[in-house]
Amino acid sequence: MGSLYRAYKNDVQFILVYVKEAHPDDRRQMDANRRAGVIYNTPTTLQERARVASDCVKSLKFDFPCLLDDMQNTVQQQYNAWPAKTCLVAKDGKIIYLTKGSPRGVNAQELEAELKRLVKAE
Repeated sequence: MGSLYRAYKNDVQFILVYVKEAHPDDRRQMDANRRAGVIYNTPTTLQERARVASDCVKSLKFDFPCLLDDMQNTVQQQYNAWPAKTCLVAKDGKIIYLTKGSPRGVNAQELEAELKRLVKAE
C-alpha cells in the first residue's frame, strides 16, 4: 500500500479507517499474531482502540492518515468493512470501487488498475 500511496498521493487522498480488531486475544487470536507478538484484547474504549490502531499503523509503516471507527462500528457496518475492505470514492462522493471484505487485505494490482483508471478519467 505504501508504494501505491507514494505513486498516487498527489492525485488521490489515501485514508485508512481502523475498525474493530480482527483477531483479539480474548476471542479469535491467530498463531501467526502470537508469534509476531501482535496480541491485543478487544478494545472496550475508544482510547484503547486508538492505541491498537496506532500500533498497527506504526508496525505496518503506513505513511498516510488513519481514522478511527467509533465504538458502535459505524463505518464497519455501513461499508461491511470487516475484516478489511478497500474503497475508492470519487470527488463527487460516489463510490467507484469497492472490494468485498477480505482477511487477505488489499489486492494491490487490482487497486492500482482502478487508481490508474480514476486518475485518467479526471
